[in-house]
Amino acid sequence: MSKEATKAMSGVRLRVAERTQVVWQAQCVDDLLPKGHRARTIWAVVCGLDLSAFHAPIKAREGEAGRDSTDPRVLTGLWLYASTRGIGSARELDRLCRESRPYQWLCGGVTVNYHLLSDFRTGHADALDQLFTEVIATLVKKGLVKVKRISQDGLRVRGGAGASSFRRSSTLTRLREEAAGQMKQLRAWLDDPEQSAGWSAKKKAAKARAAKERQQRIEEALKLIPKLRERQERSARRLSARQKTEQQKEPRASTTDSEASRMKMGDGGYRPAVNVQLAVDTESRAVVGVDVTDEGVDYEQSEPMRQQVEQRTGAKVREHLYDGGYVKTETIERAEAQGVTVYAPPKPPKNKEQRGDEFVPRRGDSQAIQQWRQRMGSDQGKEIYQQRAATSEPINAQMRRGGLVQLTVRGLRKARCVALWSALAWNLTQFATSLMS
Repeated sequence: MSKEATKAMSGVRLRVAERTQVVWQAQCVDDLLPKGHRARTIWAVVCGLDLSAFHAPIKAREGEAGRDSTDPRVLTGLWLYASTRGIGSARELDRLCRESRPYQWLCGGVTVNYHLLSDFRTGHADALDQLFTEVIATLVKKGLVKVKRISQDGLRVRGGAGASSFRRSSTLTRLREEAAGQMKQLRAWLDDPEQSAGWSAKKKAAKARAAKERQQRIEEALKLIPKLRERQERSARRLSARQKTEQQKEPRASTTDSEASRMKMGDGGYRPAVNVQLAVDTESRAVVGVDVTDEGVDYEQSEPMRQQVEQRTGAKVREHLYDGGYVKTETIERAEAQGVTVYAPPKPPKNKEQRGDEFVPRRGDSQAIQQWRQRMGSDQGKEIYQQRAATSEPINAQMRRGGLVQLTVRGLRKARCVALWSALAWNLTQFATSLMS
């Protein structure tokens, strides 16, 4: 240190770090967060929910031996709060429960680990779906959600399958034979005390489980191939000549996640993904329907979603808004027959000079299709349709900010759980005050 620096520091009084000093502190967990913190709001809402369906599989009961089970309210609160903060990994949530005050407050002294968090997140699909329905039903009962007019949109979410894990039927058949041979060799090796002498029972079980799971994934991929062929044939008539040539390629299924499909993403590229479908009440902006499919196109998704919304709410959908990817004349005709008015943009003709614009009724159009075209060409129809972009797209963006970008789970059932957590967190934060009253 130079003489000038020494002279400048002489006589300066500083508070220096002293990490070996013992300090006595009187503090409870409740002091970790200020009043009005979002974690406190989430917890207050969770305490008012009916979580009895999550208690049903718990084996720890009065008079029975064994350790106590973790309170579902704690785990529910953790995942709901994590969903509002963009946390989608059980390991990351485990770390935050040890290092971050809001998560420590939600734990309330209960220890958790990533295995427990991960199992709870995707292991109660039916209970989670029931909870989502009960929240929607409560909002309908309070008059906050009416579902007279709903908006639907699809969200492509990157799946857990690797891009290089997709195999054709011939390759999958060969891999199945190889896996069966490896499983046979492994069993012989495990049954031989001399060869497996240095392995613990836990490690042997892990080896056997990994080999069995690989066999199961290959079998699931093989079973999916006929379904993919059928899907190709069903959609071939809607494709151009160039697209039909591409469709003639032999279908491939993933050996890591057979329920993930290669889909066209928002940036124009093709990657393994799932199609998350969300229905939103345009008036209240509540998510009233959630589904996850392996279909890369949307035109088969409007009717199932409308039926789901009506089942969850017990109310009748009168108007259904969706984009051009859902447009299919048969579904529009059926919707009109059920008393549902569809607002969706017709596909523009290739030759406008000969056929006119897309809003002009065409020869062969049924009465329902003629009315739909004229409706979408009117100022009122265009104004109503603008509500789709004003509701579905902002909520899709919020879902992505909430962590619905890339899945860390495999399978449609688990992916649907992740989507339900995100939708439930959105609804609870939007209507927290109403739900607590």
